[in-house]
Amino acid sequence: MSLRISLLFLFIVSSILAHTQQDSLQNAPLNMALSIVNNKDGHPLTVGVYAQIDYNQGIGNSFRENGSLDVHRLVNFLGYRFNDKTHFVTEIEFEHVNEVTVEQAFLNYAIRPSLSVRAGLMLIPMGIVNEYHEPTTFNGVERPNLDAKIIPTTWREIGVGLFGRVNEASLSYQVYVVNGFLSYNGNGVLRGDDGLRKGRQKGAQSIISHPNFSAKVDHYGIRGLKMGIAGYAGRSQSTLYGQIDLQDEAGRMQADSSTVGVLMTGFDFRYRNKGFMSRGQIIYSKLSDTRAYNAYTGSDLGSEMLGYYFELGYDLLTLFTKKQEVKELILFSRYENYDTHHQVAEGIQRNNAFNRTDITTGLTFRVAKGAVFKGDYQYFTNRSSSNDPLGQLNLGIGVWF
Repeated sequence: MSLRISLLFLFIVSSILAHTQQDSLQNAPLNMALSIVNNKDGHPLTVGVYAQIDYNQGIGNSFRENGSLDVHRLVNFLGYRFNDKTHFVTEIEFEHVNEVTVEQAFLNYAIRPSLSVRAGLMLIPMGIVNEYHEPTTFNGVERPNLDAKIIPTTWREIGVGLFGRVNEASLSYQVYVVNGFLSYNGNGVLRGDDGLRKGRQKGAQSIISHPNFSAKVDHYGIRGLKMGIAGYAGRSQSTLYGQIDLQDEAGRMQADSSTVGVLMTGFDFRYRNKGFMSRGQIIYSKLSDTRAYNAYTGSDLGSEMLGYYFELGYDLLTLFTKKQEVKELILFSRYENYDTHHQVAEGIQRNNAFNRTDITTGLTFRVAKGAVFKGDYQYFTNRSSSNDPLGQLNLGIGVWF
């Protein structure tokens, strides 16, 4: 992790701390799962939907690109409150019209306000978008690519753990034990281009050969600012451990070669002061035993991955009215860099095409509390000698109710 990046984030956070003026109650944003768990009204059933419909038009220097029109996501939420302490949360997603997945399905039992037990299929608390991915909660038609290539969103696994808030300290926390990424199922699953992404088991007949651990702490006590620090540690899973003879040393060593150790850390922040807003995150992953894994599977998985972005935005409507309104017209820009070959083990040539930079600039027009029109232009480039920069125009709508 470069000193330059670390100093940049320290400067950003220090500047924010020196100029915060917004009420701290807005520092703990809700997503749909938290809305269900916090539901205390008279009706035990909560029903919700979020949807994202996109138009993407690639603009290349060398080739003409067809545009893409897609019902990217249509997600149904169902929550049930058995009593004030016990809630069940589900999130069922239809993606690209013809793919159906379950993104969340967990039971939440509140022992006390500061301590709840959760068990089931849960989102891993890493970064911002993995937990807050409703399309009205972020700028840009598409989610940041860092959240796809390194974290990787939407990342969820089956497990059990603790969740809670300590309001006196303005802290929330999550600690989970979950199954890990699948790295081998007859073939190598993980690769250099998108790191761990293909290894998400998503609760679909998942296997576990090693438990993994995930934790995050968020602080929301400073006006206008929410900051989080997260960690994830464990080892990937492999089908080769199934039915292995406990005395078979060679078989165990072969199975070990089909897995990697995973250590991921992240820092993120969100800030708002009247019409001004900013957010950013930095994610670092260290993967151990990639030399043996790549040799066994023929893959090109990197041994370190690093990504960061910083985004600035301003609600232009605040220039014309002082009245607090639901409507917003946010002009924003985001700079994003992510490298899935930040470091590679011996035997693998570092691929500079995996060191990518995205610049996104656009508008978010919030016409109602849960409805937005979005438009932006993205510029994609990488560090390879054969780099052919690509532009992309994106238009879309997002709803959440």
